Amino acid sequence: MTICMPLPLPAVLVDRHRIDLSARYSAGWSFQAMDVTAAPSGEVYALYQVFRYDSGEQDPARGGFTYQMVTRYSASGEVLGTVLAEVRRGRGNSPLAGGGAQTLCVLPDGTLAAGSSPNSVTLITPDLGRILARYDSHDSERGAFMPPGSYAPGTPFASAITVTPAGRLLCQVAEYGVWRYGNVLNNLVGIADGPLTAESRPVIEAIASLDPTPAHHTDIDLRTHIQYQGLPIGGEHRPRPALTELVAGEDSLSKWERSRLDRPVPLADDLFIVPFYAQTFRSGSRGQPFVHALLDDTGTMTGRLHGLDLNRDSPFTGHDWTVAADPHRGHAFHLNRYGLYAWNRAGVLRARLDATTKRFRALTRFTLTSCTPDSHLLLVHTTQHLILRVPVPDDLTTLPDTVEDALLAYSRQRTALKKRWAPVNWHWTDDRTVKTL
Repeated sequence: MTICMPLPLPAVLVDRHRIDLSARYSAGWSFQAMDVTAAPSGEVYALYQVFRYDSGEQDPARGGFTYQMVTRYSASGEVLGTVLAEVRRGRGNSPLAGGGAQTLCVLPDGTLAAGSSPNSVTLITPDLGRILARYDSHDSERGAFMPPGSYAPGTPFASAITVTPAGRLLCQVAEYGVWRYGNVLNNLVGIADGPLTAESRPVIEAIASLDPTPAHHTDIDLRTHIQYQGLPIGGEHRPRPALTELVAGEDSLSKWERSRLDRPVPLADDLFIVPFYAQTFRSGSRGQPFVHALLDDTGTMTGRLHGLDLNRDSPFTGHDWTVAADPHRGHAFHLNRYGLYAWNRAGVLRARLDATTKRFRALTRFTLTSCTPDSHLLLVHTTQHLILRVPVPDDLTTLPDTVEDALLAYSRQRTALKKRWAPVNWHWTDDRTVKTL
């Protein structure tokens, strides 16, 4: 069933900071969705943030700020509640361990895990009532050429988590010195078979590495909960051949230097999609190589998602890297500026919805976040701040008709929401009381 849901902006926040909702983002503020996920019950969770640049304004009501928000929706799309977290400067600056590439995941016991790069996770009760635990790596504080003893590692886990049907945790993990940069970047893919709780972290067994030789590792870079063949990952002790070594011969020009690893997703309990892409350039990167690799749980590359052209279907336009998967039916999906694509478990392209045509042009305004346990795609409109839940048919060849119907339903439901919410410049202000984390 197609459902349209707003990303609510708490009215108390708008009043407190005198936010001009009619102002363009070029005026120094922004409202952005980070991730949307769903629980097996059908409830949906959205993570997003509002930001205003600090211009030196002395009036606190007009100064800079950053807030993270998590909203919970019922299976029918009604807003059940929103929690608010203010991001402050310094260590422990946000209850949600804010960082780059923020993600959401519902763990097997129903706990909500908010992840951020590098290697930080906050566990929240399903009703958003309280924080259960926070695993903060402090890796974002580490810089190049820091003197010995000036960096104290925290308690890390992973940058992003996705759950397989059997409850295994597929993890994306960051490391120091990737491509000889003096910071911490996502570089490992691993599996944790134990539960992540407020009391303990399971061991993550690494199955793949992007950069095979991160630079200048010392003992401080070893993480006891991230292992390979029974020993902590670090230095040259890691899965080989690396992902970049597996594809190095396919493009001699780029050589896969400065490539990036995106969030892996499960296509089954023992089969995973691992997206990675070559270096990006300021002048434009369309035509650069990218791979959606299929890895089993031993790290063997068994195939890939086929059928995308490096130019015609390039995710580099708009930097749309996300791949979503439905492991219950063995389907995989990707959306970028050029279309929506769907594959079967073997990596064969079964549907391509061309976003350059009038029929599917509206898709260029959406980003794909995930696929729900009951086989619905979750898309977010980038300017109208609405979540669209799209049902996926069993037969992927009928996906074009299903998506076309969903886009028509989006227009109708958006009109109904406008009458109920009266948004200003597509910002959906909510007068309900919000909790603060």
